[in-house]
Amino acid sequence: MAEAPNDSVQRWTAKRRAALAVSILKGETSVAEAARRHGLTVAEVEDWRDRFLLGAENALRSRPKDEEALKDEQIKTLTQKIGDLVLDTDILREALKPSP
Repeated sequence: MAEAPNDSVQRWTAKRRAALAVSILKGETSVAEAARRHGLTVAEVEDWRDRFLLGAENALRSRPKDEEALKDEQIKTLTQKIGDLVLDTDILREALKPSP
């Protein structure tokens, strides 16, 4: 993707992010190079690439999940992580309590 370095003033639409992800996946550019060229962070570009791949995977399913199902799945995963963190915090709190 040969865009000028001053293109950071333009809005990063879904179409532009997808084009950048495809460019990276084709090996035309690296994540670091794309980030530097467009004034983005490596984390932003990696996130766009990863989200692009997740969307592509869902599109190729024989029975694609709708957006609501994807959100529900993400909520379930994050809720489970929160529960694990709360449990870890409770265990640490108990371990740090002074003995009577």
